[in-house]
Amino acid sequence: MSESSHPDYRWYALAMKLTIELDREIDGRWIAEVPELNVLLYGDSKQDAIQRAQSAAREIVLDRIAHGELPPDSANATFDVAA
Repeated sequence: MSESSHPDYRWYALAMKLTIELDREIDGRWIAEVPELNVLLYGDSKQDAIQRAQSAAREIVLDRIAHGELPPDSANATFDVAA
């Protein structure tokens, strides 16, 4: 791979920060969204929804690292849970 074909990671922060936004359905289920990755998951409880969103987001980030779309440091992503 030539130098010019390497992805340009300059716009990524060293520690990737992802947001989890929460909402609750009328039926009581919780929705957790990670807007940076277009992830939307349901959970039976608030904590369940958060855990599912974190797990899915980590899998997506690792997949993007494997495909050269994100730098390896992105694997250390942190989550900010919005109230």
